[in-house]
Amino acid sequence: MMWHQPAFVLGGSGRAHLKVDGLSAGYGPMLVLRDLKLEARPGLTVILGPNGAGKTTLLRALNGLIPRSGDVLLDGDDLPEKTHEIVKAGVALVPEGRQLFPQMTVAENLELGAWLVDKGERAARLERAFDNFPKLRERAQQLAGTMSGGEQQMVAVARAMMCAPRLLMLDEPSLGLAPRMVDELLAIVRRIADSGTTVLVVEQNVRKALAVADRGYVLERGTVVASGPARLLARSTVVREAYLGAASSDTTTAASAAKQSGTVRAEPVEAARVVRPAPGERIN
Repeated sequence: MMWHQPAFVLGGSGRAHLKVDGLSAGYGPMLVLRDLKLEARPGLTVILGPNGAGKTTLLRALNGLIPRSGDVLLDGDDLPEKTHEIVKAGVALVPEGRQLFPQMTVAENLELGAWLVDKGERAARLERAFDNFPKLRERAQQLAGTMSGGEQQMVAVARAMMCAPRLLMLDEPSLGLAPRMVDELLAIVRRIADSGTTVLVVEQNVRKALAVADRGYVLERGTVVASGPARLLARSTVVREAYLGAASSDTTTAASAAKQSGTVRAEPVEAARVVRPAPGERIN
């Protein structure tokens, strides 16, 4: 099924800038993220990495679902620590697995995304959501639990956009979707970023995510091992060998790829690595 939208109008127009410095987070005594430093600038930023790297933990910490330490700034202001205050600050999360209310209709699920605004504004946002996702208008009274995985993912994205966020975070949005739906979903995410909402995506499909992103970070064992413009990351040895299967076995890690390649420079702290840019281009 294809979804066609001309442009998104629900998101904020402030083009938020998220800056994370020294972020540590985990579960009880187990620390997953260690002194993490990254930015989500206006546009689309993708977080990549193997299972267990800390990608979902990062989004949960940013959304106030688990305790965190370190500095997290949204447009220069401290990001609140409580989830409802984070939502009010203009941050929305589409969690892994979508987490819709299956016994509620599509329209009811969408309305929950704007529950904090008055009824009139909520109705106006719902109408704009249906303009952006025409297929959801057709399914407005269908129970969310009876929809396909791709359809449910669209409901989850539209529900988050009902918050009119300045920063939209998505956790593994393509998980379990057919390739054609993955392409369509990532195209929608790209259009959301182009419409003025800053987007931060955790994604398992490395090749397709880098094709639509502006900038990317690679996490491994709770630390950043590579970062830079998406087009450079897609060409870098550390990403191609560790995550795209180029000239390596399926079990190759970013760390081992770094040791084998002269195009990646090792850092002394936490074995962080920075991809070397092409002449005239800068990568951080």
